[in-house]
Amino acid sequence: MKVKLKAQAIRRILARKNLSQNWLAQRIGTSSDYMSQMMAGRRHPSPQMRGKILDVLPDCAFDDLFTLRE
Repeated sequence: MKVKLKAQAIRRILARKNLSQNWLAQRIGTSSDYMSQMMAGRRHPSPQMRGKILDVLPDCAFDDLFTLRE
């Protein structure tokens, strides 16, 4: 089972907070290139990466940010 980012939801959340995708990449300790690949669905976030994203966006639940694919 693969976990994908809900890119549109994350973009909306970041926009509401006046934050960028690059800001998120820096906060979770990854490159902006890798973040772009995850947002585009070409890469899947590891369990550790998912945890970091949830830590940086504490107002959001797992289901708000991620979707499960088989």
